[in-house]
Amino acid sequence: MPRSVSSIDTASYDTDDEEYRLAQKEWQESLQELQELALVLVLPWLGKFLGRKTSYWLYDRYLHLGLGMSFFLGR
Repeated sequence: MPRSVSSIDTASYDTDDEEYRLAQKEWQESLQELQELALVLVLPWLGKFLGRKTSYWLYDRYLHLGLGMSFFLGR
């Protein structure tokens, strides 16, 4: 017996929805992996950059002011 047209259409909509949900889930997982990768690469680089920038600034301040009260409180 042949299936009716409406049951075929309903079945194709169900598979389309299922494929869409699967694609959406994979997309979300890919975005999560990219975020984790960015954190692993960017955060250490940013910490290194800011640490060096701060240390150069503090060393320059030390050379100009010495290690007295003016170093900590300003001029």
